[in-house]
Amino acid sequence: INRKEKMTYTLMPGDTVPNFNPLVSTDRSSYNLDSLPSRPFNVVFFTCNHCPYVTGSDELTRELVDSFKEQVNFVAINSNSKNTYSEDSFENMVLRMEANKFPWLYLHDETQETAKLFGALKTPHFFLMNSERKLLYTGRATDNPLDIEKRKTNDLEKTLEEALAGKEISNPVTNPIGCNIKWDGKPAHWMPAEACDLI
Repeated sequence: INRKEKMTYTLMPGDTVPNFNPLVSTDRSSYNLDSLPSRPFNVVFFTCNHCPYVTGSDELTRELVDSFKEQVNFVAINSNSKNTYSEDSFENMVLRMEANKFPWLYLHDETQETAKLFGALKTPHFFLMNSERKLLYTGRATDNPLDIEKRKTNDLEKTLEEALAGKEISNPVTNPIGCNIKWDGKPAHWMPAEACDLI
């Protein structure tokens, strides 16, 4: 990927992932990358409460977390503005975690600074990094998050298997598939001008 020809908005493989300011979690504690248990890899993924691409693939994400939880930290971040969709409020994040008992941290990026730091484009959008915070992968978990029964790829699972085996990541950039981040004060489908499709 030629960074200059494509985009600089989103963190790309090889970049060092900057730490973000601590964000409040649905468990009422605050976390950032420094707060996580010491494991070989971290997955940060941008998600929300209402997006059908999120709700359609949550159980696939749960399977991944359960499969890789010994070696990988999984951290979900909701950066959507509640002023665009009230369903994406912190209160509804708490209710969603209570109802679904998801096995990951769920952080609230109320200022949207963390989404800008990563260059998050969609919900869901996954970022895999190693323990030195070198980014190894950005993109989707699957090619059909809306209906995982019809998926043809398991991109994130394959990437995690390669990373854990010490192999080079065969496909380090994929297009995240989902709804765009809901930016505060902007129309629901607005995206920053410098944010384009990854590939």
